[in-house]
Amino acid sequence: MSLLDVESLKTYFFTREGVVQAVDGVSFNMDREEALGLAGESGCGKTTTALSIMRLVPAPGRVVEGSIFFDGKDLVQMDEEEIKNVRWKEVSIIFQGAMNALNPVLTVGKQIVEAIQAHEETTKEEAWNRAEELLELVGITGLRAREYPHEFSGGMRQRVMIAMSLACNPKLVIADEPVTALDVIVQAQILKLLRTLREKLHLSTILITHDLSVIADFCDKTAIMYAGKIVEYGEVMTIFKEPVHPYTQALMGAFPSIKGEEMSLLSLPGAPPPLIDPPSGCRFHPRCQKAMDICSREEPKYIEVEKGHFSACHLNV
Repeated sequence: MSLLDVESLKTYFFTREGVVQAVDGVSFNMDREEALGLAGESGCGKTTTALSIMRLVPAPGRVVEGSIFFDGKDLVQMDEEEIKNVRWKEVSIIFQGAMNALNPVLTVGKQIVEAIQAHEETTKEEAWNRAEELLELVGITGLRAREYPHEFSGGMRQRVMIAMSLACNPKLVIADEPVTALDVIVQAQILKLLRTLREKLHLSTILITHDLSVIADFCDKTAIMYAGKIVEYGEVMTIFKEPVHPYTQALMGAFPSIKGEEMSLLSLPGAPPPLIDPPSGCRFHPRCQKAMDICSREEPKYIEVEKGHFSACHLNV
């Protein structure tokens, strides 16, 4: 049985201007100790998908349809008290932007202690010892637990966020843009740390990023999102070597490589559509250079083009 099965997930935001279809019919699954990469342009629904799994979608948004089975339990059907027993203890998240995610007026140790005591029955002393152990685990001396976020560099703050996500020994960690705004050296260090922790603690990981090289280096599978939908999903090497959806092909063509022949990078004209009024048919068709008449009329089916490799494109039928 898979650890996580997301089926036909729809998460909408109900605003005065209309309904924003932020996540619209997303389906994927992942096994235990597997790493899945969610990729796509900004605003395509990656973070909203993650927040839906955590049941942390802010108002006026809510999950309106679909199921999220985690370890055999449907998180969508749980009440607030039930989801509290899952959140952080079984599924945790490393929020985007460590400086904004950490409370500037509390020491980092205090913040980790609060996460532990909110979900486990333990004394303050035991929780504090655990917080120091977690900091040591991510490469920060436990002596710095009494320091404040502003006393840490960007990379160190990200390590604190990783330590906090591990506070209650979860099975699944969602990392939302964990290396954004960090220099390349620190990025490599954070990714190496995540990989080491994943192997040491037998973690499953969802990595959200717009950087395809990070996914290629870290993940087993990837899901390419566009305008609230998954357009292609499968094993990382399959997607990178044999992409079948025009959007995935465009992303790959816009990404530089130091191997192979020297070639010009491709640009993708236009911008993703507003999700309050998405185009009919395939949402990518206004920007697709391979669009056909049917693309503007009918939404393509999400089909298995080969074993474990899925795509939503009329060209793949």
